[in-house]
Amino acid sequence: MGNAKIRLFVDQPIGAGQAIALDEAQAHYLFAVMRLTVGASVLVFDGAHGEWRAEVVEVGKRKGVLVCVEQTAPLRMPPDLWLLFAPIKKARTDFIVEKAAELGAARVMPVQTRFTNADRVKVDKLRLHAIEAAEQCGGTFVPQVDDVVPLAKVLADWPAERRILWCNEHLAGVAQALPKRGDLGAEAGPWAVLIGPEGGFSEDEQARLSAMPQVVQASLGPRILRADTAVVAALTLWQSHLGDWA
Repeated sequence: MGNAKIRLFVDQPIGAGQAIALDEAQAHYLFAVMRLTVGASVLVFDGAHGEWRAEVVEVGKRKGVLVCVEQTAPLRMPPDLWLLFAPIKKARTDFIVEKAAELGAARVMPVQTRFTNADRVKVDKLRLHAIEAAEQCGGTFVPQVDDVVPLAKVLADWPAERRILWCNEHLAGVAQALPKRGDLGAEAGPWAVLIGPEGGFSEDEQARLSAMPQVVQASLGPRILRADTAVVAALTLWQSHLGDWA
């Protein structure tokens, strides 16, 4: 049996004794690439029922079956944090989604802004990147990745109780500390982090954000960061002040 070293996300409910039918890609990875055989152990998670150790019971070139044996970790939910960002070049957008999953965002929302400059976003590929990141970082939850929506529409429907941490590049070099959990009461409540496009927000977008009572503006230091760097910096700062690192 041995210790399980491979983690696999499965898109079906899991639990004690549950059989898991592998798709062709999963079977190829486990049996052709990783050379697993009957009796080998795999760690599986479905994003809802924690992590389980499963054993291989059937091996095939295009299919296979695992059976859940024991739970190895409970479901660990991330904080109620959304990431809103303007897509950029493909590889850097992929990077953003991967890091959002690793850093504990619960929802990833690509938004179209006035100055967004990116090719068509393949959201199905982004969702796969989120799954792969969760597999690699030991997570038991996979963030939801939405289709691209215009920022104006997102803000028009914005929930009153959810704060937005707007990382405003015009504040670069301005000393402006992020709020801490103690400043906001016992519970930080739901939040979102907003990162703009490489060209910045338009004047209309800036005015709209500035007028929203849910918006908290913040600086990310003395230098203007690239969009993908800003995402990592902002999520890290939020987690250390208000999230599950605090």
